Amino acid sequence: MNPDALTEQLNLFLDVIESGSFSAAARRHPLTPSAVARRIDSLESAVGSQLFVRSTHAVRPTPAGNAFAERARRIVGELRLARAEAVSLSNAPEGIIRMDAPAAFGRRHLAPAIADFLVAYPGLDVQLRLIDSFVDMHGAHLGQVDLALRAGPLADTRLVATPLAKMVRIACASPAYLKQRGIPKSPAELPEHDGLDWDGLAPPFAWRFSVDGQTRLFRPSRLRMSANNAEALLFGVLAGLGIAHLPTWLISEYLLRGELLPLFCENGLPAAESSGIYALRLDHETNSRSRLLLEFLKSRFSPEPPWDLALQSELRW
Repeated sequence: MNPDALTEQLNLFLDVIESGSFSAAARRHPLTPSAVARRIDSLESAVGSQLFVRSTHAVRPTPAGNAFAERARRIVGELRLARAEAVSLSNAPEGIIRMDAPAAFGRRHLAPAIADFLVAYPGLDVQLRLIDSFVDMHGAHLGQVDLALRAGPLADTRLVATPLAKMVRIACASPAYLKQRGIPKSPAELPEHDGLDWDGLAPPFAWRFSVDGQTRLFRPSRLRMSANNAEALLFGVLAGLGIAHLPTWLISEYLLRGELLPLFCENGLPAAESSGIYALRLDHETNSRSRLLLEFLKSRFSPEPPWDLALQSELRW
């Protein structure tokens, strides 16, 4: 099997793991559910082990399937990185890549990745501009930059979007707040609590939870703090002001240290949002420098973001 076919097969397998059904995985690929089932059958034959338990309601990984998924994620990342390195060695890329990104995500995750990228490719330089708003689509003067990182639904059809990472959002609060006010047992109890929320244009998936198979909106009734910046909300929730609904890329380190506690996660991390974190460019051919950086970032942040893998491992969901 050639590397592209192997990557496609493993990505399909991982999508079935994540979505829990052949139909949901098929929607992410140009395939029918029956075609997905046939490819999984073929993969199981090649591996020599049953990877899924199938029922009329869901498809669940077997212990062998979960073990194989961990290997598959590493293989996909390594194949992407190997391709990027091959491009580098054959073309000896040089020049500058101009990029802008949300400030909070840029400081926590993008800047360390770019530093590693520049060590690996000494002929390249990156001009990185961090902006204050994570969802503002007008902050990127595309044409003046090669790439722009954004999150959430993308409405501008002039732009080509490359998915880099999934977005998962968790309701969380400080131990001190929960000790004082009690731990809500379900999202329906959120109106009884204090909270922190976005001021102005809120992310479309904020305060939306799956309850009895339906997505419903629940939020605290009293807002102790509102802000147009994710880090500002983070500081407020750490101070014990109330409950916030924040992305895992922002709060994972605080959850791991116990400075914040996750809510409504008894069955593991919530499902990823239908939109995620993207690299955007104008609708014309991307230069080889930008393509190289895109492949590097994809290998760093997908198929499972490292901050979510750390949560799943350390918190043992």
